[in-house]
Amino acid sequence: MKKIKVNNQPGIYYIESNERRFNGKTDKCFYLTYKAGERKIWEKAGWTSEGYSAQAATHIRAERLRSLRHGEALPKQTKKPITFSKLAEEYLKWSAENKNRDGIEDKSRYENHLKSRFDNKRLDEISLLDLERMKSEMLKDNLSPKTVSHCLSLIRAMFNKAADWDMYHGNNPVKKKRPGEKKGIMPIIHNARDRYFSDEEAGILLKELKRNHQIKKEYKELKDPKLHDMTLISLHTGARASEIFNLKGCDVDLKNDLVTLRDTKNGETRYAPMTGTVKKILDHRLPDNLNDYIFKDKDGQKIKEISNAFQRVVDDLGFNNDVTDRRQRVVFHTCRHTFASWLAIQGTPLYTIAKLMGHKSIAMSERYSHLSPEHKKDVVKGLENMLRVKKKKNRNSPREKSLPTK
Repeated sequence: MKKIKVNNQPGIYYIESNERRFNGKTDKCFYLTYKAGERKIWEKAGWTSEGYSAQAATHIRAERLRSLRHGEALPKQTKKPITFSKLAEEYLKWSAENKNRDGIEDKSRYENHLKSRFDNKRLDEISLLDLERMKSEMLKDNLSPKTVSHCLSLIRAMFNKAADWDMYHGNNPVKKKRPGEKKGIMPIIHNARDRYFSDEEAGILLKELKRNHQIKKEYKELKDPKLHDMTLISLHTGARASEIFNLKGCDVDLKNDLVTLRDTKNGETRYAPMTGTVKKILDHRLPDNLNDYIFKDKDGQKIKEISNAFQRVVDDLGFNNDVTDRRQRVVFHTCRHTFASWLAIQGTPLYTIAKLMGHKSIAMSERYSHLSPEHKKDVVKGLENMLRVKKKKNRNSPREKSLPTK
């Protein structure tokens, strides 16, 4: 951006932002310039939104000229902070080596939502206003609050790592809060899914996923029924897709009918009992080398995401017809939700559901409590019967004689 000279303020310039606004006006950044010997020095003062003005820049310039006149040392020119693209390069390398699924979610969020917005900005140029603008634009594009939250969390984590790696020690814009705010910029999320499969729907879906001899051309990847098998495992164990991808031969205990789920979302290992059907599938798929993954892609590598074929089958079956609320759409995660819902319908205690699902607290399983209405009715009827019996006893007991008075 071209610097514009401030009238009647020697050596003071400003630029106008194409994106930043302050108090309803275009935000301005002020600069000052002066000569030190034969060398011309440019120095950034700051933005109007940060409290700087032409007068403030003039005062800073006067201080610099005074120091030169009296032979005092000028403030050392600090090294400019790195760009967001440089931080992203280092962070995504770290993410690929240290996070589940090789950091594929971080890479996708960066490339789809952050790269075009911030790559050319230095870290000190990314403000809370920039993040609020990103949040507003993403929500207007009908992206879910959860997606926005993930992107903001990624930026926060990147700034934290930059500090850990001594790459940048400035403010983390995601952590800033305006006066009176509790959650800061993070959006409020209401993403609890209520949709689950009925027995009939689950049967139809599994049958459609397993078909081989009548398969449509666009479903070529279904000739190996692994997508069917992963869907069934999730329905019968409540395992997340990533937990199924991580399954190795050594995680299957056929003797005790248990599957070990490692590298789970909350970082804990849990054990899922196997139904007979799941046991049969995993026994058939056990690799010769028990350290190998059970489910691999066509190149023999670990699977990193559910095939798009799953969603095409779901949509062809009409499960998402006329569904406008994204929380009610059928996705692969619906299988996990179905497992918990079926348990609740059977009257399984919420504590047990929480353990089987790997929830950190029973509060996360409360969403399934409404699916066991018969249990609630029994409790209320038991209370009614107790009161009825007590009332009958009081009616049949002889009245106590009044105490004599003086």
